[in-house]
Amino acid sequence: MNELKTIEEIKSIRKKLKAEQKKVVFTNGCFDLIHAGHVDYLSKAKALGDILIVGLNSDSSIKRIKGDKRPILNEQERAFIISNLKPVDFIVIFDEDTPAKLIDEVIPDVLVKGADWSIDNIIGREIVEANGGEVRTIEFVNDQSTSKIINSILNKYKN
Repeated sequence: MNELKTIEEIKSIRKKLKAEQKKVVFTNGCFDLIHAGHVDYLSKAKALGDILIVGLNSDSSIKRIKGDKRPILNEQERAFIISNLKPVDFIVIFDEDTPAKLIDEVIPDVLVKGADWSIDNIIGREIVEANGGEVRTIEFVNDQSTSKIINSILNKYKN
């Protein structure tokens, strides 16, 4: 598995997994400059079910959300890295600012976000819960972020 898929392919895969009674976990994010916090988070997400699908923000989506200087790595590079992480079964790139449309297509059994999100504010919560699924948050074990890594690099190389 561990493959980049289109939304149409993910919908077909999801239908098959539902028939096989596999518990599908979904999470999403930018995953720009992969760090230990990302890997820990994805490992914990995968532990909540049988199959982990990751929705990856497209380059244009990240630019709208985080500004013109992001992402650092383009979507194909980020997708390649994420798809090669052990916990990840499938990855799909989405171009919208939020994963609402994708979640509505996948309807995962478990929707996961970081604990910095209040469950009431997690996009897709209503659709997942309305279909008998659950929404979970995962605590971050380290205080790492892509922004902190970028700032650290910039500070180390200032003259």
